[in-house]
Amino acid sequence: MVKKNLKKLYGKDAREFFNQVMVEQPLLPFLIPLGLFAWFVERWVVPFSNWVPLAAAVWATIQYGRFKRRITVEDLNKRWKHLILNTTPTTPIEPCEWLNKLLTEVWPNYMEPKLSRRFQSTVERRLKNRKPKLIDKIELQEFSLGSCPPTLGDEGMRWITSGDQQVMRLGFDWNSHEMSVMFLAKLGKPLVGTCRIVINSIHIKGDLLLSPILDGEAILYSFESTPEVRIGVAFGSGGSQAIPGMELPGVSTWLVKLLTETIGKTMVEPRRLCFSLPAVDLRKQAVGGVLSVTVVSASNLCKSTTNRQSSNGGTMSGIAENKLSHTFVEVEVGNLMRKTSTSKGLNPTWNSTFNMVLHGETGIVKFLLYELDSGGVKFNYLTSCEIKVKYVHDGSTIFWAIGHNSGVVAKHTEHCGQEVGMVVPFEDIKGELTVSLVLKEWQFSDGSVTLSNSLSNGLHSLDGSPKLQSVTGRRLRVRVVEGRALTANSKSGKCDPYVKLQYGKALYRTKTLSHTVRPVWNDKFEFDEIAGGECLKIKCFNADMFGDESIGSARVNLEGLLDGASRDVWVPLEKTDSGEIRLEIEPIKNDHNNSLQSSSSNAGAGWIELVIMEARDLVAADLRGTSDPYVRVQYGNKKKRTKVIYKTLSPQWNQTFEFPETGEPLILHVKDHNAVLPTASIGHCTVEYSMLSQNQSADKWIPLQGVKSGEIHVKIARRVPMSDSEKKTAIGTDPFGKGHKITTQMRGSLKKFTGLIDEGGDPEALSLAVTEMEGIQSEQEEYIEVLEREKAMLLHKIQELGSEIIRTKSGPPRSPY
Repeated sequence: MVKKNLKKLYGKDAREFFNQVMVEQPLLPFLIPLGLFAWFVERWVVPFSNWVPLAAAVWATIQYGRFKRRITVEDLNKRWKHLILNTTPTTPIEPCEWLNKLLTEVWPNYMEPKLSRRFQSTVERRLKNRKPKLIDKIELQEFSLGSCPPTLGDEGMRWITSGDQQVMRLGFDWNSHEMSVMFLAKLGKPLVGTCRIVINSIHIKGDLLLSPILDGEAILYSFESTPEVRIGVAFGSGGSQAIPGMELPGVSTWLVKLLTETIGKTMVEPRRLCFSLPAVDLRKQAVGGVLSVTVVSASNLCKSTTNRQSSNGGTMSGIAENKLSHTFVEVEVGNLMRKTSTSKGLNPTWNSTFNMVLHGETGIVKFLLYELDSGGVKFNYLTSCEIKVKYVHDGSTIFWAIGHNSGVVAKHTEHCGQEVGMVVPFEDIKGELTVSLVLKEWQFSDGSVTLSNSLSNGLHSLDGSPKLQSVTGRRLRVRVVEGRALTANSKSGKCDPYVKLQYGKALYRTKTLSHTVRPVWNDKFEFDEIAGGECLKIKCFNADMFGDESIGSARVNLEGLLDGASRDVWVPLEKTDSGEIRLEIEPIKNDHNNSLQSSSSNAGAGWIELVIMEARDLVAADLRGTSDPYVRVQYGNKKKRTKVIYKTLSPQWNQTFEFPETGEPLILHVKDHNAVLPTASIGHCTVEYSMLSQNQSADKWIPLQGVKSGEIHVKIARRVPMSDSEKKTAIGTDPFGKGHKITTQMRGSLKKFTGLIDEGGDPEALSLAVTEMEGIQSEQEEYIEVLEREKAMLLHKIQELGSEIIRTKSGPPRSPY
């Protein structure tokens, strides 16, 4: 019996060995017949020696030894894993001198620059939100972690098992006197001046947790608890108008608190940070992305044992176990918030999808669960959970969240457009949230965009590589196309939306549309492109008689746009529950020759001359039954206004305005001036001029829209460039005489205004003085426009003369007589 068992054991071992050899040596079936043939030839045809059986025996012995060693290692690994997962939650202490040695080698050239850039951006964001009252403004000028790396696992490290996940715990001790973080602070009252604040030493000590995820493609790291933090702060002078170097009260405490809170809110368990280990680095910096979030359902909601503060000041105790509640989820990414519809039950289903915008290469998607009362008026905050998103430098995306028992739920997508489903537990109550995420696109600093297959619109170059264009001499044409799902006024239920765009110092506004939540503007604006990652700021307002109401804002990154490619995007509005704005963005060239040609062509094409004469039967906007009317003229991106005529319903302005003809609509807004309250609209109209021929004028009374009564009297004409005699008449024999006259009038008005202020004049007199100054300013602007037209024509003639001189010089030489 024993011999039979031994034979079975040896036979099984031989079969496993043979199968392993066949896997590692796929050419063995061809080599064995070849070896037998060679042995047959040597044995029976040309018998020289017996080297073939000897070589085969040596080879088989070596392969068998390797096989046995592999089997032994695998068996030891299985036993070790079984010991870790099932026998003890922590392993014995392991030394990590090798880790500190490796960290010392890679710290100066790799880790220190990367961590410095990341920490610098974090500190700059937090500096904008909080600062001591003594400091009026503070700016981060230098950030360097120094050449001394932290010490990891000075007392060894342990592997901790949480469920089926392994976490490495090791000590973290960083005591560096080579750190250099420099701030330039502008001090407020009573200390006026500047000073420099330098952090020159830091000490952080705590226990660090490292958890590998996604089969070793990324590492989650965090402190087990808030670490001990000590920093050294020095003060110095800040150059000109600086105070001497001295200790500023409360500043050192503020910096220590700022650093401690930053670590506590980002790096303390279970709010873990992610460090990806991509196999390929595409060397692209993501500056934003578009994420589609679908809140599917929640399940197994159960009563919470702790009371919570409700949104209206009351208290609540979670969700009742046997009570059907109305719940909804608020999705939040930065300042962008969206709400789902309400659903009943302990297992509610929403299936609500929202487009969210990420700013930067990382983002946090928060899900806040609320409960409505039976009346549907009050709502209580219940709990929340969050999912973090991170761009990996090989072009993929990582999603991760904190799971049950502080575990990790992680997903990985290789391309944009792949749907990721995640089930995330709520933080404080029992229950899970099921969501679906689709990363639609990543936007990069070099202008390229990674899109899903369904969204690709040809923004990449033909060879697949982005082409970075210089921002010098370019302009950005932005068209505000339309909006949808805008928020109406909660009291009146009306929405009269308009949009303000700000890019650098340039600020533009669209026209106002009445009574619509799906406006269509189609207004075009042009901006000079700004380097350095300047964002286009969007603010949407609801026009109202008693003050315009903000109904959302957003930011759009315009960095790295390619020539010849346009971007058509729907931008979701932040700080509101709903609303999106559609933009079309296109870069255009703007060199000196193009501007010269355009100015000369505009001068040759002519301009619009508008004379606002008078109005009648205006609506009374004041309680006394009169109005203080003035007219604001809007022609494309240009805006001008008339003087204010006080206490009348039939004003007479008799003011002339000129605009270079571009084909834009000419809109007149009649307003009621008020020194305290916002201006009120008393009608608007559009002046048609497209049917007029050149140098033809029209005199018309136009009824005002949006009001019960009122008409405005205007004269409109399309003008062409003047002849030499007309130029002399318009400007005068002295080209600077009119300018000197305007300057004299402005000085007189300023002197009069200053005298009224010194004498404590009444508001009516001051308002009349301001109106007079505005009229002089309008006259000055008109005169400047005339001079600019003359300048453009003169430059055009100089250019033609230069071309003629070059052409005559390049002709054939004349032969001598």
